[in-house]
Amino acid sequence: MTSVESTDVVVVGSGFGGAIAAYHLAAGGARVTVLERGPWLEGDDFDHDFKLGSSYTRIFDFVVGDGMSILGGNCVGGGSVVYFAAMPRAPRFVFERRGSINRRVWPKAVSRESLEPWYDRVEEAMPVVQQTWDEVTYAGGLWGAACNHSGLTANPVPVAVDNSLCVNCNWMMAGCKFDAKRSLLFNYLPAALSHGAAIRPMHEVQHLTRNDDGGYRVHYNVIDDEDYRVSVGSGTIDAKLVVLAAGTGATPVILQRSEPMLGKMPHGVGRYFSGNGERLNTAVIDEDRVREVLGLDRGNGLSYAANQIGRGPVVANWDRLDGSLPEYSRFSLEQLYFPPGLGTILAQTSDATGISPTWFGVEKKEMLKRWQSWLTIFTMSEDDNEGVFGPPPATGNAHRISQQMLGRGNLRYDPTVNTQRGWRESDEAVRAIIEKDGLGKVMPWTNDVVGAYTVHPLSSCRIGDDPYTSALDDRHELRDHPGIFVTDGSAVPTGLTVNPAMTIAALAERAMPGLVEAARERGVEVSYGAPAPDGSTAARRAAAPVAAGLARG
Repeated sequence: MTSVESTDVVVVGSGFGGAIAAYHLAAGGARVTVLERGPWLEGDDFDHDFKLGSSYTRIFDFVVGDGMSILGGNCVGGGSVVYFAAMPRAPRFVFERRGSINRRVWPKAVSRESLEPWYDRVEEAMPVVQQTWDEVTYAGGLWGAACNHSGLTANPVPVAVDNSLCVNCNWMMAGCKFDAKRSLLFNYLPAALSHGAAIRPMHEVQHLTRNDDGGYRVHYNVIDDEDYRVSVGSGTIDAKLVVLAAGTGATPVILQRSEPMLGKMPHGVGRYFSGNGERLNTAVIDEDRVREVLGLDRGNGLSYAANQIGRGPVVANWDRLDGSLPEYSRFSLEQLYFPPGLGTILAQTSDATGISPTWFGVEKKEMLKRWQSWLTIFTMSEDDNEGVFGPPPATGNAHRISQQMLGRGNLRYDPTVNTQRGWRESDEAVRAIIEKDGLGKVMPWTNDVVGAYTVHPLSSCRIGDDPYTSALDDRHELRDHPGIFVTDGSAVPTGLTVNPAMTIAALAERAMPGLVEAARERGVEVSYGAPAPDGSTAARRAAAPVAAGLARG
């Protein structure tokens, strides 16, 4: 008789939702195994190049859907390894959104106020710091000056970065060679390991089945380290409780593929996907006008020419994050350094003439010559949760086209009038700032090549009070499937109008008391109450009364 491997808890994915769960459960005494689809890379492993097979292609997952493409992390640490480390908290009005269903989308139990203690826990754990104007890049300073010139405000973005270690190398998206970015590789994950959790890279979970004792069997493939299309093995592991945190584009696919074995999934699984209302504009800056109008001068005849110096988002305009404005008219505008690659391809010459598409041709070639004068502005607006996942592929979350990184997914996305309104109004706001007094010319990114695009996918298995429109209850447990929890971005009910990492992490922290209680009910000897990964306890003490209520359900 062949023995089957078993553990108390299997965590699928090691991004914010998975790492936080792994830490708290392991620190509480549970046996925890983390299955991660991507490789385990650290500082010295990260390459500063675009070569196929380098770290850049190995740690990303770029999935092209029908009308929407998703760029996400694919490695131990998940999105935290490739994110720009911007960690703002979501505005209060987000939690009151009604969307097209015309009723509150978020659970009544979750508001900005109720989430504050959990935000505090994440801020303590990472830790998150507020940048000063002395720390922002020149590109961020230019965006701030342009906003001020238009009578608007600008704010340095709170970040999980140790600025004393940051060298402004511009390779933040490819992992941090200098250990300046406070990814999960430096807090929750090592703390989970120290408490006995096991992390297994290159393990791609395919589906779940239910055991006779009410627990679950997790079925996985072992993926080749060089060619992700190749499976070099497979296996199963039994667990009393499963935490799905494979990412917004993968968690619903795993559940869809599990439906024939587990039984009918909630209606919300794989529906109501949000791209966080994201859109990008490239501004080509007029060096002379910046000098004349804004008074900026770097010396040597340069007023800007600075996009080669910097890091991720450092300055944002939040004037439109106003709860009194109509829904779909609220958005943030964030200066963003986007390295050559997709940005070079997708930036349009929208006033081009001739038969070539706006993102290609003679005018585009001339535009590329001025790349040092580019400024990228990133919009996060309110969309309509209109994305739907079709039937799952045979394996994985997508049909992988290339050796690494690129796949064709089953997401269908047809932006509604509401979503398009948000994009249109945000584009107009960017133009009003950049083109005032001739500072520059705005060139929106095209949707013709890969459809709309998002680096912050959300909501494909969202929490909520309505069983029809939410796959999870407000404790993140999958409806009608006790013992399966979801704690990644797919659980976030709506777009947030800001970078979502902080809110994903705060919701995961909030889910832990109830998750620990569910594990105890299933016979796992585990307790709740671990300090922050570095041993800090201030935020833990502040959250203690709230945690007790959540544990009681």
